[in-house]
Amino acid sequence: MAVVPTESCCQRYDPLAAWRTGDGPGFDVFTYGTVFLDIVFTGLGSLPRSGTEVFAEGMGSCPGGIANLAIATSRLGLRTGLAAAFGDDDYADFCWRTLDEQETVDLSYSRRFAGWHSPVTVSMAAAGDRTMVTHSHEPPLSASEMIGEPPRSRAVIVDLDGPEPIEDPRSWASKARAAGALVFADVGWDPSGDWSAQLLGRLEHCHAFMPNATEAMAYTRTDTPRDALYALADRVPLAVVTNGVHGAMAIDSTTGDEADVPALRVDALDPTGAGDVFGAGMVVGTLCGWPLTHRLAFAGACSALAVQQFGGSLAAPGWGDIADWWHAMRESAGGDAYHTSVLRRYGFLDDLIPAKSMAAVRRAAATIARRSDV
Repeated sequence: MAVVPTESCCQRYDPLAAWRTGDGPGFDVFTYGTVFLDIVFTGLGSLPRSGTEVFAEGMGSCPGGIANLAIATSRLGLRTGLAAAFGDDDYADFCWRTLDEQETVDLSYSRRFAGWHSPVTVSMAAAGDRTMVTHSHEPPLSASEMIGEPPRSRAVIVDLDGPEPIEDPRSWASKARAAGALVFADVGWDPSGDWSAQLLGRLEHCHAFMPNATEAMAYTRTDTPRDALYALADRVPLAVVTNGVHGAMAIDSTTGDEADVPALRVDALDPTGAGDVFGAGMVVGTLCGWPLTHRLAFAGACSALAVQQFGGSLAAPGWGDIADWWHAMRESAGGDAYHTSVLRRYGFLDDLIPAKSMAAVRRAAATIARRSDV
């Protein structure tokens, strides 16, 4: 994996450069969550059975959890702020250093706590899927206690099922929304199996909601991803439903657009963090004011590039990776209908990808050993 360029003479590519003003928000994206130390084992022929040991061909270590999203947005050129609890152990030192120094994520609203054990996840990837084991404790402070008055941001990304409801005016996300931030909401798997439809009431306080098809159908009590999309579009201005290899669909009531974009054909190795990468792409496109079709296509390309790599935040693409992929597609000799469709669908990238002379960010190796075998 290529390392983030450090050429001080080159300007980091900024997709929002045309929107910058001296009195604008300090952050493009601000979010809160739990940072895990992810230890990822790859190249397993199969997962270990009880009482056995297997050897992995590769491994890597990187910040995970909410760090997947923060790194994905930062690599796409957004000024990203993250509030999270960090311990005082070596795991925390590594995660803090990687986020702050390597990935340029602003941690000024994060806190370190003595004696608090850093959350850790071990992920084992085999046969295109992964199995995880996690150890974690609740953070010493709540989100709003840690953040206080949130910074001015163009967008915030929240967990719709988070412990601090966005409808509570005392919550950090509610304060950020009142100050002008667009609220992008996501939601995770419901282990209880209840899929409470009451949760969707919180969408009236959000600008966008981006669940996957299974989550969307479960919460809306519908039988198809499209029916789920229509149900969500009645509740939130920008409704997006991702559907794996079938692509993604969305309705944006602020522009009157509806779009359905197929997924790229790729060999998926590891889906970890793919949803975060897709969400980061949607935030970029929305803040830049792109047409809905372009937003979905861009987010889908980011996700497709991510699943071809192992390991959460390690896999999040930067503009350099996107430029590499697009140049390869333009220069390839394929003339079939699929290739022609991709060229037509992504032609808008010709006006977006950074010039080769700029310091376009690419994926960076992140490992405690300072060398990744992934």
